[in-house]
Amino acid sequence: MIAQSRPFGQRYAFVVVAVIFLCLLIAAGLRSAPSVMMLPLEASFGWRRDVISMAAGVGILLYGLTGPFAAALTERIGLRRTLLAALLIMSGSTALSLLMTEPWHLFITWGVFSGIGSGAVASVLGATIVNRWFKTNRGLMMGLMSASSATGMLVFLPLIASLAQAGGWKPVAIAVAIATAALVPIVFLLVPERPASIGQVRYGADADDVPPVSPASQGNFLTHTLSTLRRAAGTRVFWYLFATFFVCGFTTNGLVGTHLIAFCGDMGIGEVQAAGLLSMMGIFDLIGTTLSGWLTDRFDPRKLLGVYYAVRGLSLIYLPYSGFSAVSLIVFAVLYGLDWIATVPPTLRLANEAFGDRSGPIVFGWIVAGHQVGAAAAAAFGGTMRELQGNYELAFMIAGMTGIAAACISLLINTSKPAFDPEPQAA
Repeated sequence: MIAQSRPFGQRYAFVVVAVIFLCLLIAAGLRSAPSVMMLPLEASFGWRRDVISMAAGVGILLYGLTGPFAAALTERIGLRRTLLAALLIMSGSTALSLLMTEPWHLFITWGVFSGIGSGAVASVLGATIVNRWFKTNRGLMMGLMSASSATGMLVFLPLIASLAQAGGWKPVAIAVAIATAALVPIVFLLVPERPASIGQVRYGADADDVPPVSPASQGNFLTHTLSTLRRAAGTRVFWYLFATFFVCGFTTNGLVGTHLIAFCGDMGIGEVQAAGLLSMMGIFDLIGTTLSGWLTDRFDPRKLLGVYYAVRGLSLIYLPYSGFSAVSLIVFAVLYGLDWIATVPPTLRLANEAFGDRSGPIVFGWIVAGHQVGAAAAAAFGGTMRELQGNYELAFMIAGMTGIAAACISLLINTSKPAFDPEPQAA
């Protein structure tokens, strides 16, 4: 066991946040890699774009469905064990893809295994860390960690796009495998199980603070995860949050994250330039999501969600008519970038308000699953529409209209009454 004493006192929580931010960043790089690999895989193997999109969609779907189970497993066997296992799966699956020759190999490596591994290193992990290590400033911390996905694009996409342009898809797989493997010793050395493991309490808490104990820490984590879903599914607020986050995934990771580079390619814009556009979005999302966390600590999260989804929907409707000039693409990148993951902090706050600190992270995991179901649907939908119509215009228009619908749903959310009765506190 790692030594109990650590520097910085309560502020060691920020060291943990920094390491988890890095893990989330690398996981985001892994999830964004298929968008850069799409054209090289098409050229290398002759696989159709809808086949590649379907494999990416499988990865995105499992990325989301793994989240709530990973949250419960974290409580049952420990944060470090779960996180280390996930990083090893991510590294191993991407390295194994170097041997693939058939489409089903792509489904297994970049779909199934990378989806499961990265699903344990996602927004649900951020929610678990925030609830476990912070009593105050939760919105800001969740905003910062949510922004790591944008930073993942910022750091990785220009690099892997250059690798793909110079050497095809294999250098991309090698880079992702090495980056994920390098995180294993960092997590092992720097991430304690919880504040009490180093003789501390949560940041901003009094010395006698007793953090809530999740019921998932005892018993069968699978049973508890499904039981939590059953109880949450009996509430209206869950389905409102699930629906809006479905749209969030549909309009971000699924459509823009998977198909924007290919859309730009159809319009005569090279991969590196298109990846630079996504990187610009990453810069503005880092700003926008962190600001969203700050705003979530101070304002009505329902109204924030309404604004975010409305702006996102209008941005997507605008893109096909933008002419794809340098100026119009910059306008799109700024508007869309500020809004990319800004929905996460207010959604987490609403989940915690409705379901409590003890059940909130697992319920949030199921809400994130809705996000990834939407993303998987959009990844497959975008590829299919491209094959059927020869362009992406209608796909982006439809996605924009779903954003407007989500803005309206957000205003209907009501957490003023408890969503369900709390479970007995674990002994």
